[in-house]
Amino acid sequence: MKRREFITRSAAAAAGLSVLPGGAAHAARILAPGDADQRELAMRALDAARSAGAQYADVRINRNRNQSVGTRERQITGFQDSETAGFGVRVLANGAWGFAASREVNAEEVTRVARQAVAQARANAAARQRPVELAPVERVTDGRWQSPIQVDPFDVPIEEKVNLLFEANAAALGVAGARFVTSSLFFLREEKTFASTEGTYTVQTIYRTLPQMTVTAVAPDGGDFQARQSTPVAAMGLGYEHVRNADLVNNARRWAEDAVAKLSAKPVEPGRYDLVMMPSHLFLTIHESIAHPTELDRIMGFEANYAGTSFIHPIGDFLGKFRYGQDIMNIQAERSTPGALATVGWDDEGVRPDEYLIVRNGILNDLQTTREQAPMLADWYRQSGKPVRSHGNSYAQSWADVQFQRMPNVNLMPHATRDVKLDELVGGIENGILIEGRGSYSIDQQRYNAQFGGQVFHEIRNGRVGGMLKDVAYQMRTPEFWNGMDLIGGRSTYEIHGSFNDGKGQPAQSNAVSHGCPPARFRQVNVINTGRRA
Repeated sequence: MKRREFITRSAAAAAGLSVLPGGAAHAARILAPGDADQRELAMRALDAARSAGAQYADVRINRNRNQSVGTRERQITGFQDSETAGFGVRVLANGAWGFAASREVNAEEVTRVARQAVAQARANAAARQRPVELAPVERVTDGRWQSPIQVDPFDVPIEEKVNLLFEANAAALGVAGARFVTSSLFFLREEKTFASTEGTYTVQTIYRTLPQMTVTAVAPDGGDFQARQSTPVAAMGLGYEHVRNADLVNNARRWAEDAVAKLSAKPVEPGRYDLVMMPSHLFLTIHESIAHPTELDRIMGFEANYAGTSFIHPIGDFLGKFRYGQDIMNIQAERSTPGALATVGWDDEGVRPDEYLIVRNGILNDLQTTREQAPMLADWYRQSGKPVRSHGNSYAQSWADVQFQRMPNVNLMPHATRDVKLDELVGGIENGILIEGRGSYSIDQQRYNAQFGGQVFHEIRNGRVGGMLKDVAYQMRTPEFWNGMDLIGGRSTYEIHGSFNDGKGQPAQSNAVSHGCPPARFRQVNVINTGRRA
């Protein structure tokens, strides 16, 4: 489809949606976040749940808008602009959970759905092993929060977005040897109102933005091809200013040059190497081998059928005892970093998230929890002198999904006493590899054994970064790998990267989460050559 024809049709379709009876315009009026009508509907749902016998109830009224546009060279390969709106009611009755949801947001429907949720909870109670206990929470009577954006991406014309991607594609294809390029933009705006029978009422508007490119170079004889993704540009909880600041047009040429250089790069020799991992790569290793195995629902086996369990089991043998890494290792969990993907004012249980150390000085110190999960660690918290409190790690991807435990931003903290630079990390290596960008990976169901690739690899010899390598992947066992980290970068080297689509749960839900970290050095890691045939 030609660009102008595409834009004309897209604009007409969007205009048509706004005039459909009961369509987007109606939803916008009913679901204006935080207005008096919406609050009245939320209170009606809670009253109906209590009248039906619920000991506790909460309601979430959501409107989510997603937009994505994708291109390849000079073609538009896809465009989507969708909106979904509705509400969900979660209740506790007879010690069990019940949940029901609807896209029809009106007085009669919120009453019906609340009663349906209570009926479901009573049915679920027949199979419960013990009654659900909720950790206490601070009441927030009128909380307001919004992601720190400067430009709402949904106010930016589609034509401007398409033109930007085409310019970036052209810049990449201007590099000799670059043959193919794809690029895309993805945006989310989530308007969320939460209310509970404990008196909490919050209104939040959350934004997420992801610009990305992939450039593929092909050897002259067609015998090899190599790709370079735009991994230095992270997904962020920001607005369209993040796309402009990413400078895709100027960076596209550099990414294309990397792809071409990989064609003539030296294949890695398998063996043991010291590795320096840049933040754009290390964040994914943190995500898979630290953030996921410290989710309490995985440890308890609730995710075993889909997303897996954790090697951290039984909890009493690990919490406060297990050495995850050396003393320099501190892993912080939080939902407060401006622009990070999991940052919010309150979680989906109305809890203001706190900052806590999952790993303190190398020792496993805490786990990710919700209001239901925190009491499961009550004995541990009392022994440690900590209050039994949810860390605010509850999330649902939409009004139609029940909230459950999802990871916060999980960060490897920089060196605590000095600003270690990259040169020092590299300078202590005789035979090693510098790794930048995320690549393919695999990890077992307990987050114990894994293999990771990357985007760009450089040889390190005698304390100096040398030529490019290719076909690099490293193998790891979680405890040995993190205990092999002997130096981390300082505060000036710290960066934030993240995962835009992290799947979990049945039915599956997607979450977005950031991981901040400095570069770090790991000793004697097993490296394999992914290009060799057995």
